Amino acid sequence: MMRRRTFLTTTAAAFCAPFLARAQTDDLRSAIDALPQLHSLQISRGDDTLFAEAPRGPGLERLANIKSCSKSIVALLLGAAIDRGEVASVEAPLSEVAPNILPSNATPGAGDITLEDLVTLRAGLERTSGQNYGAWVNSRNWLADALSRPMVAEPGGQMLYSTGSTHILGAALAEATGQSLLAQARERLGRPLGIEIPPWTRDPQGYYMGGNEMALRPTAMLKIARLMRDDGQFDGEQVIPQNWVAASTIPYARSPWSGLSYGYGWFLSPSGYTLARGYGGQIIASHKARNLAVAITSDPNQPARSGGYFGDLMRLLDGPVLALA
Repeated sequence: MMRRRTFLTTTAAAFCAPFLARAQTDDLRSAIDALPQLHSLQISRGDDTLFAEAPRGPGLERLANIKSCSKSIVALLLGAAIDRGEVASVEAPLSEVAPNILPSNATPGAGDITLEDLVTLRAGLERTSGQNYGAWVNSRNWLADALSRPMVAEPGGQMLYSTGSTHILGAALAEATGQSLLAQARERLGRPLGIEIPPWTRDPQGYYMGGNEMALRPTAMLKIARLMRDDGQFDGEQVIPQNWVAASTIPYARSPWSGLSYGYGWFLSPSGYTLARGYGGQIIASHKARNLAVAITSDPNQPARSGGYFGDLMRLLDGPVLALA
């Protein structure tokens, strides 16, 4: 028989729960109101959607440029290619996986760069991002430009955030699988997740850009967040190998700007998030311990520095969002 005190406590908790949930949602909305750059936010716990609103921007069902979240998508495609035996292993060097993309003037040692070096952004080559980005995308051959840049660090050493590294990885996957990056993304992610993946920017040689300019609907971003949270499964299907998702959350490097650790194409936060990050404040995030999946879109034309708006988004994730779990 339930004691009277236990009954009263249980009844009071049940009575207060809706008010607590409402207060937490109010805190979340207040935080969103203070972030005019934010376009949309979706939060899923298990199979339940806790929050899905687009206070600004084009909405939840319109395509959004996910910017460098694309790097995390390419990383998932690498895991799929390895699982299918199209790539021997993550330790395989470029000279074995895709020798045809190595230019005649490649930097000495470029062929020895492994796919793991590329997916963890530790290729060692001079960066093509930041102040070098414009010259790189305006070059006649993006792969030749990136692979002929000087070695500024030992491959497998420090993190050098560079879209060129992920573009090399994407081209290597195209060579190894015999499919374009678009075809891989559609077959290996789009079909099982039921999401649209439209064509995006290609380089002068026809390779789809690995690491930027991909567009997805915010609702599709949330499905990818759920995929990462659920060990590569979606609706009962193992879409990405579980061991690859687990390996993706092992820290191999650390960002000198945000301080976040970096795995196989995914940032790792001290609070337990695994997240993809794109310019302007595009985020695909999962928190396995709290059973959360989160998707955020923001104004793609405004910066989101670690000490500025991106920092605000991390406080949103660590505060009002985690409070809903």
